[in-house]
Amino acid sequence: QIVHRCTPGKNNVLLYKAYIQTDEEEEKVLLTNTEAKLDYFESYAFSKDEQKVVLGYNSTSRYRYSSFGNFSVYDFNSKKSTVVYNGKIINPKLSPDGKKVGFVFENNIFIKDLSSNTVTQITKDGKKNTIINGLSDWVYEEEFELIEAFRWSPDSKHIAFLKFDETNVKEYSMPIYGDNNYPTLETFKYPKAGETNSIVTAHLYTIANKKTIDLQFPKTPHYIPRLQWKNNFEIVFQTLNRHQNELYIYSFNTIKNKASIIYSEKNDTYVEIGNHLTFTSAGDFYLTSEKDGFNHIYYYKSNGKETQITHGNWEVTKLYNYNEAKGFFYFQSTKGNEIERQIYSINKKKQLKQLTIAPGIHDASFTSNQSLFIDTFSNASTPYTFEVLSAKNGKKINVLKNNAPLLQRSLSYNLPKKEFANVSINGYDLNTYIIKPKNFDSSKKYPVLLYQYSGPGSQMVKNSWHSYNDYWHYLLAEKGYIIACIDGRGTGSKGASFKKTTQLQLGKLEAEDQIAFAKYLGNLDYINKKRIGIWGWSFGGFTTLNAILKDNTVFKSAISVAPVTHWGFYDTIYTERFLTTPQENPKGYNDNSPITLAQNLNCPLLLVHGGADDNVHLQNSLQMSAEFVKFNKPFDQEIYTNKNHGIYGGKTRLHLYSKLTEFILHEL
Repeated sequence: QIVHRCTPGKNNVLLYKAYIQTDEEEEKVLLTNTEAKLDYFESYAFSKDEQKVVLGYNSTSRYRYSSFGNFSVYDFNSKKSTVVYNGKIINPKLSPDGKKVGFVFENNIFIKDLSSNTVTQITKDGKKNTIINGLSDWVYEEEFELIEAFRWSPDSKHIAFLKFDETNVKEYSMPIYGDNNYPTLETFKYPKAGETNSIVTAHLYTIANKKTIDLQFPKTPHYIPRLQWKNNFEIVFQTLNRHQNELYIYSFNTIKNKASIIYSEKNDTYVEIGNHLTFTSAGDFYLTSEKDGFNHIYYYKSNGKETQITHGNWEVTKLYNYNEAKGFFYFQSTKGNEIERQIYSINKKKQLKQLTIAPGIHDASFTSNQSLFIDTFSNASTPYTFEVLSAKNGKKINVLKNNAPLLQRSLSYNLPKKEFANVSINGYDLNTYIIKPKNFDSSKKYPVLLYQYSGPGSQMVKNSWHSYNDYWHYLLAEKGYIIACIDGRGTGSKGASFKKTTQLQLGKLEAEDQIAFAKYLGNLDYINKKRIGIWGWSFGGFTTLNAILKDNTVFKSAISVAPVTHWGFYDTIYTERFLTTPQENPKGYNDNSPITLAQNLNCPLLLVHGGADDNVHLQNSLQMSAEFVKFNKPFDQEIYTNKNHGIYGGKTRLHLYSKLTEFILHEL
């Protein structure tokens, strides 16, 4: 069994191959940056036969998930390293036979032949902010998590790709400040709710004749968020209408030049698009769907016969794979506990087996023959551990890393504990956690800071190891504050109907649940109900503003970081999935916009935003602050120059959390 590992850093990059066996572990260096003739490399991707590896370096960010960079291909047989292209490219992909590399440069697709060292340009109409070939636009990358939009055929003879025509998409510009007297403008296409999207079309390039043909669908899709090859001559596309409540999966036969529908699903709200569609060697396929109210596995024969594999009032949160030879599906699930994740196997006879046991969050990475998997595990008191388990019965085979030193160090800090509980709020049993000071005294009354995100399908209450926000919360607990969190209506892990209760009215029920939770806490003997604060980031910042403006008698102070303040400012795909368009649902957009409630501000507020936030634009906070000024409402504001939605880099996070701490100590 093989594990690859990369240790980044200049002159300190090594690639390993580790053999995991029952009684021993052998590890050896496969490649160093010196052997690859590179100062360093940041990423790696192996060919199918593992005889070549693509190495990335000198990367610069494009959007959230994508980046430009330089790339080389190292051949383990010849010991040679070949530069892919003399320019910064995006996500090069080796062909399945390992002989060629496909990549995108300046919005066009190129192919590098590694044997002849020649480069072929297969599209020529690419142009910034106009046409993109083989790469997604901003909104597809952000909301569908699609980056490279081209796929090699299994026999390496064709490339299927998407073309994005952004011509009519409106532009958004952000000033970037540097050493010059005048800022530069970063301009990109960003379709806001109700506005024009890119026109996306599908195409097929054939290596032998160097020809490209257009692929037509019986029903023109608005979105094409997924494409993959079923076999050497069939391409599969997942498509959605603009409301995202009609999913069609097409199989396009390249020989007959014809597309046929192999699956469709409709919903009154929206259909979740995922990455779980997989085809078997016999041409059957399986996927996950929420159509029975919870996310479960479905298996489809090539003749269309459907079998629902998993059932119950619990969610399949990840579908790893299907062992055709043994007839087992492997998946991660909330079964048994919504705030935890366990790994299971199930066969077509519905015989279910739990492969992990320890309470907490488990994730799996299976070997190619699916006999073993690496179990990545943590809980609120246990840092991440990595163990090799048997896929047959979950038996422990080997421990890769148990992080014992980190656990001992954490214990030496004497950190507070998260206490998990269910609380009845607005007719629902909701998941919560609370962090109390180490010297907690039930006879005293403590101030409380609520933390939440609240976005559709999200989950903040999990039995998992500490995040960076947890450590800040522990600091506040040390200073005498109680931290509390609740996943209200609209969040995940409780099924589709619970998640979709907020449909067409984002911000209403989410704020109501935070307000009700604050009142619930305020009635506890050890809580000072006059000192309850709330904070959140992004959707959490939006909910924070709504909570303090919809009922301005509950919260003593609030922090809103990078908030959406009106959904008309946000992108089409995310926003319209939950609200439809502003033209169709003006009430849903306006009634729950903090901007329309600015006159209700009645507590100290810190409003924070990154000046170069390409996701939730600074426009949101600036227009919010303009409304506060209009009503002469005092508030504090911090804008971080040239920082994006994550607000990080250098000492930025140190400055940010110092600012947040100072505000809490002074205002709560």
